[in-house]
Amino acid sequence: MPPRAQNRGAARGAARGAARGGSGPGRGRGGTPQAAHQAPPSHIATVGVRRPGYGTVGKPIPINVNSFTAEVPEGSIYHYDVISADKVLPSAMNMRLVKQLQDHVAPDVFAATRCGFDGRKNLYAPVELNLGGDSREFDVILPGAPVNSDRPPKIYKIRLTLVAKINTEVLHRFIEGNQSQDSAVSTALMALNVVIRMEPSERYPIKGRSFFTEEGSRNIGAGLVLWRGYFQSIRPAVGRMLINVDISTGVMYQAGELISLCLAFLNERDPSILTARLDDRRRLKLARFITGIRVVTRDANRTPGAGTERARVLRKLTQVGANGVTFVMRGGRSMTVANYYQQTTGRALRFPDLLCVEVGQGALIPLELCRVLPGQLVRKEIPDDKKSDLVSFATMKPKDRLASIRQGLNTLAYGQSEYVRKFGLTVDNTVLSTQARVLRAPTLTYGQGSKIANIEPRNGAWNMADKRFYRPSTIAAWVLVIFDVRFNDGFAQNVARDFVDGCRSTGMVVVNPAPIIRRINGQSNIAPQLLAAGAACFAEKKVAPTLFVVILPEGGNDIYTMVKHWGDVSKGIPTQCLKSRNCTHAKIQFWANVALKVNVKLGGINVITDPAQVMLLSDPHNPTVVMGADVMHPGAGTTGRPSYAAVVSSVDSHAAKYVAIQRVQASRQELISDLQEMTQYLLGKYMSYRAEVEKVPLSAKAPKRLIFYRDGVSEGQFQQVLDQELPLIKAACQALKINPAITLVVVGKRHHVRLFPVNDRDADKSGNCPAGTVVDRDIGHPTEFDFYLQSHGGLLGTSRPGHYSVLYDDNGLSADAMQALSFALCHVYAGSTRSVSIPAPVYYADTVCARAKIHFDPTKAYGESESGATENTETLEAYKQDFMALHASQTSKMYFS
Repeated sequence: MPPRAQNRGAARGAARGAARGGSGPGRGRGGTPQAAHQAPPSHIATVGVRRPGYGTVGKPIPINVNSFTAEVPEGSIYHYDVISADKVLPSAMNMRLVKQLQDHVAPDVFAATRCGFDGRKNLYAPVELNLGGDSREFDVILPGAPVNSDRPPKIYKIRLTLVAKINTEVLHRFIEGNQSQDSAVSTALMALNVVIRMEPSERYPIKGRSFFTEEGSRNIGAGLVLWRGYFQSIRPAVGRMLINVDISTGVMYQAGELISLCLAFLNERDPSILTARLDDRRRLKLARFITGIRVVTRDANRTPGAGTERARVLRKLTQVGANGVTFVMRGGRSMTVANYYQQTTGRALRFPDLLCVEVGQGALIPLELCRVLPGQLVRKEIPDDKKSDLVSFATMKPKDRLASIRQGLNTLAYGQSEYVRKFGLTVDNTVLSTQARVLRAPTLTYGQGSKIANIEPRNGAWNMADKRFYRPSTIAAWVLVIFDVRFNDGFAQNVARDFVDGCRSTGMVVVNPAPIIRRINGQSNIAPQLLAAGAACFAEKKVAPTLFVVILPEGGNDIYTMVKHWGDVSKGIPTQCLKSRNCTHAKIQFWANVALKVNVKLGGINVITDPAQVMLLSDPHNPTVVMGADVMHPGAGTTGRPSYAAVVSSVDSHAAKYVAIQRVQASRQELISDLQEMTQYLLGKYMSYRAEVEKVPLSAKAPKRLIFYRDGVSEGQFQQVLDQELPLIKAACQALKINPAITLVVVGKRHHVRLFPVNDRDADKSGNCPAGTVVDRDIGHPTEFDFYLQSHGGLLGTSRPGHYSVLYDDNGLSADAMQALSFALCHVYAGSTRSVSIPAPVYYADTVCARAKIHFDPTKAYGESESGATENTETLEAYKQDFMALHASQTSKMYFS
């Protein structure tokens, strides 16, 4: 055995009832989905709003969807609880135990069937198992357990208990709109999702509903390899059940010798770097990277070839080599790890100076004796410099993606899966075709001085040529700060001139075109030098600077954080950061695009939707406030860090100008704890702006309508949003003594539905469906108000539509009205002259969440452990205390643009 280390430490018309549950299957009985909307019977309960009808506006186009019709036979699904007498075991181990149970321990019980198992506690069978009653316990030995050890193999006690019998007729009624989504429907959907996953899970690495194959893999360096994968999910739709199939990407650890993996991560070739001379910073980074990897090691044995290979999980990395780590033997004698292996095997280590890894309960293994098993998913965030490789690998043109999905059916092989056959599930290999509609883009209105003030975007894009902002702002004086030492004085003068030209081309006023120019060393204390530059501006221009333009060097993320903290939190001065490489040889269009962000940061408004066309936003008799909310959680492998919630709100009469508020909350909590306070604050901002800036009478400042877009919520959390968040929004209104009609919409981005034009003439230049493509037939929910909207023009790869689910609607919006409103809001994102993929307020909320770190002192370090998890001993309350509020002068501006 290896040596042990010492000292190891309702909306209107919406009836609410059963929980919605997760995504799941559905099936038609060979019929055709309804051509026209048929409202479900009144006794059918829904979580969200009942579908008011299908949309009719827009140019019809035929499309394909990456889904396949599934047929679920009449019959029953038997649901069993799987309980192990041991502590909670890893999912992969549970899967091996249950497979052993089916194949070898109790083959008579499972002779007539194959069961689907979710790896935790739920087992599903298409026939009732002969347990001799409703429950039975089995003794199972983990396959592959060593048989030559001093101890007998461990016996795991597995108990199966029948908990439910579900008739699949509930699924048929559900997709036809004649059944509420109760627990029976949700369980049946989960069961079928487990069943279609079983066959791939036994042959391939799997993560959630995706599995991955090595074919076409790409090594991107740093010990990382990208694998192609397939996502699959069975879902209910209008009149049918669908299996949604998509392409996914898995990041794997480089298989083979552990030494090679370590060298690849460090970008080194010489193994001698992996010794005590490796500096602490790189050693800690390496330790975090390899922690959790499963390796095969060979136990020490003097007889060549007689050692036992064992799979172990890496826990830590030692600070010194195998010839420097000592441990105490049972007899009290000290020995180095290198000497131990030489004595027990009769062979000296090739690299005795190399570090060791700790596995299990403190066993130390030299690096050279470890081999990394293939197909291990990296469940931590990958380095920033590898994310572009990941995006490049995952990007596929629409035609190529659809072809790969069709090819993926051969890998999925539903017809060959014994699990799928036993449940009687059949899948049509024909890609689903349906009809979409392309909505007309909203007319956009620019300001005075524009040659053409009203324009209609084409393919989701337009430009700033000959246009002036709807409400341009003024730069009284400004400072240009340069952190890139390569920029000479001539370059700085060119940047200053071009920036001013870009701003003036959009109608902005620059009172003092010549800035104060300062060069600052990024390694120095930045804040005092920024302050000194501002003082120099005031001394020379006799006016305080209203803007700092900052040129960042390559890899200047830390500088960016410090600049934003200084500007947005400490001093309340707008800052515009630019990457140095983007400023080189930049043309006027680039600087006009920079002006898009600067104008709103200074209080301006870039563009509005034409009030005559989008009356829902601009109706003076029914003023409308639009809000967006999102929550950002800590990255994978991170513990102890909080989540961040953000809510943004429009304040003007055209829903073009937004303000934001952010809060710290419990780690990985999706529902927003402080939503009442946040909503109340933003509604106050809306009413103040209306009264003080737009000069409406005090009696008319309150909104009559509140449209609330919520991002980041899964379908299984819809009921919680209605039960917990909606009352907080209403309470905020009551506290202000206002009573707007509320519409609550969840915008989903993390789904796998993709839309493909059937005809090339209907595609945009990227091969995607054009901006404004909306689908609410065939692939939507059987009874509830939802739709898919692809609001942006494609650039690279296959575009992802937004999935909109209306949970609550006091405004009684039709399908056409809801779809047109959402599409219009995708055109008022201030930072670009392209429509974006989700409504601007949701986009802004996501951005505000991502900027959470600027609210903390950038000089304060957060520790990371050698175990691979980012840790912090501070409590949630400590984080809340450390979180610094936005400076008062920024609270009414779009600092986040």
